[in-house]
Amino acid sequence: MAGAERVSQEATLYEFVGGRETFFRLADAFYRGVVVDPILGPMYPAEDMEGSRDRLALFLMQYWDGPQTYNEQRGHPRLRMRHFPFPIDEAARDAWLRCMMAALDEVGIPEPARQMMVNHFEHTANFLVNRQA
Repeated sequence: MAGAERVSQEATLYEFVGGRETFFRLADAFYRGVVVDPILGPMYPAEDMEGSRDRLALFLMQYWDGPQTYNEQRGHPRLRMRHFPFPIDEAARDAWLRCMMAALDEVGIPEPARQMMVNHFEHTANFLVNRQA
């Protein structure tokens, strides 16, 4: 799964933001928000929070033209299929986006990469809505 555009002629988004370390920091910041969120927290099994964090970081790294480790370990992402068991309505989508936007801010993702990531996250969050409120 190739990522979207390159940030510049010289760098992919993965390289531009700082590579593996940055994506793991982003996933850590995101899950700090998830565990205290009243909508999202119950959706994530506490005993697998580290696994969830790792899968998110690896997926994002791969999407943004980093190593293909996610595919090697888990196969094609199949996002809708993997998320279908979870009741994702507009409130859950909005909570997920709030946590991710806060994580982007905490990590300090620079422009233009930040806006590219925001666009992707908004599109994906809308795509994964599978229930009406």
